[in-house]
Amino acid sequence: MGCGLSTPDNDGGGGEGARRKQGSVGDVVVFVPGLRAPMGVDLSQALAGRLDKSAVERLSALRARVVDMAMQESAVALKPRRKTAARHGSSTANLLQALEDYLPVLLGLVKEGSELRHSVQFVWTNQEDKAEETAMADAWYEVLSVLHLMAMVCLLQANSLLLPRAYGDGYGPRVSEESRRATVDVFLKASGYLDCAIRQVLPQIPSELRRQLPVDLAEGNLKALSMQALGQGVDMQLGLAIDSPKATLAVKRRLACEMVKYWHQVQESIPELPVSEGWGKKHLLFVKWKYVEAKSAAYYFHGLILDEGNSEKSHGMAIAALEASEEFLKESKRASAAFHATPPTSRSPTPFGTAKYLFDKIPKEASSKVRINQDLYTPERVIGAPPPLPDFSLALTPEDYDLPPLDPLWNKEDGHQ
Repeated sequence: MGCGLSTPDNDGGGGEGARRKQGSVGDVVVFVPGLRAPMGVDLSQALAGRLDKSAVERLSALRARVVDMAMQESAVALKPRRKTAARHGSSTANLLQALEDYLPVLLGLVKEGSELRHSVQFVWTNQEDKAEETAMADAWYEVLSVLHLMAMVCLLQANSLLLPRAYGDGYGPRVSEESRRATVDVFLKASGYLDCAIRQVLPQIPSELRRQLPVDLAEGNLKALSMQALGQGVDMQLGLAIDSPKATLAVKRRLACEMVKYWHQVQESIPELPVSEGWGKKHLLFVKWKYVEAKSAAYYFHGLILDEGNSEKSHGMAIAALEASEEFLKESKRASAAFHATPPTSRSPTPFGTAKYLFDKIPKEASSKVRINQDLYTPERVIGAPPPLPDFSLALTPEDYDLPPLDPLWNKEDGHQ
């Protein structure tokens, strides 16, 4: 029961639900590994005689709405044209609402004592797995897929919010402070959906079936995407702190060091992804880019604080930290270029927040500090390895989210049965 079926991506089948080979996905600030989309299934046939007709019709209508909207969204997700961003934000909100409406009704198929759990073979397209699509006769697979899609829709919303816009005020296009603050909440929501999937849904799926899940839904990938959302949330907080005259160096260093820890956890969690083409390789490059960019920020602020010390040792460690920061910045630029050049290709919008600050400050600051402190060193002395970064506990956590209660529809069904 509940066996899985994966369709290879080289079978020549394609179809409207097939993975799209996009040439470009436009401007990318937030990585989204494509959108897994549900394929249409005949619920009336699968549930005939086992569920009241009105309940089947309600479930069918809600799922059909999700199928239609997800197909449309996957076709326009991360369009190359920035002017579509506002319209795209509206469509993602509509899809998220459709998924939230569907989930409480869907959960009736997996409620305790239900005989309907394995009645329907649900089919979803994949993006990172080698298989084009995966079908499983287990309603928990559908629940897991819905939560994953809800999280990916949130990441799309965040990307849309972080694209520069013109505000008609005489200044050039920019990412507003309001948008950056709003994305922190969106990132926490995405992380919350994924955390719920890990805590409440994966344990319901038998281990042999979990091994048949596409890599898109592997526990390591769910954890990595959840940590990515938190890491990018801290990135927004750091950018806001950099812009705030009230934020101290210590606050900025702490946020940067926390960001390093989040991206380290992403690297530790992410499973082995197919890297021959498509999203897998791009995903790994995004993680590398953001991890080294976070290290650049952390060593920069750590170096500035060490440089406030009065000893030769502290100045030496400051220079080592600042030079490490500059090397990590160069590496992050290379990783960013490789990420955007990897198919499906993408573009990097004008830097803002943390990235813009690092690009502006680090090259000048590192060389300036080295010159100022040059008299501390003899020509033979070599700057040592950078000092270890301070270890701070992580402040951002996923938004609290649990599976919603069953739709009242199922109370009526219990009465009929």
